[in-house]
Amino acid sequence: MGVDVLSVWEKSSTARVVAPARPRKLAKVPFVELADGRLQGVVSSGSDIGRVYVSSISAGTYAFACSTNNNRPCGGARGTFCNHLRALVTEAVLQYGAERVARYLKVETAQQPDAATLLGTMTQTRPAQGDTSAAAPVFSRFLRHLAYLELPPTTAPLPEMQWFPTTRAAA
Repeated sequence: MGVDVLSVWEKSSTARVVAPARPRKLAKVPFVELADGRLQGVVSSGSDIGRVYVSSISAGTYAFACSTNNNRPCGGARGTFCNHLRALVTEAVLQYGAERVARYLKVETAQQPDAATLLGTMTQTRPAQGDTSAAAPVFSRFLRHLAYLELPPTTAPLPEMQWFPTTRAAA
């Protein structure tokens, strides 16, 4: 099978998979997503190996939230973006590309966007600190993704991954 030949599954798939803009290391920011009107994800603590922070930035308002996985507030997010939020934006740019992140967060820049430009533009608006209510669902999704890493490799379908009915279903 050649490199340009698609399998039957790939040809019949209705879900489009977008490759990362650039490969990234997962040690600092193991989970990042553009979802629910926010850039959100899980960021590892720099000082405690057992602690992670759930961080998010709302699209349009840039309201930010950062707390530990057990909902304790981040000490660095006092009135401005903490290092966890900065790392989240940087990794999102690697994962999705600066243009896509800027479009999703509704950041308008005069120059070609990159992580530093996005952070600078959002910081200049003096965004408010948002609530941390999104932390639990984001962390839960992260744990769900980790659970898939523990499964043995297989080509058999996973029932919880079957979002769409089969096209040949008999009534």
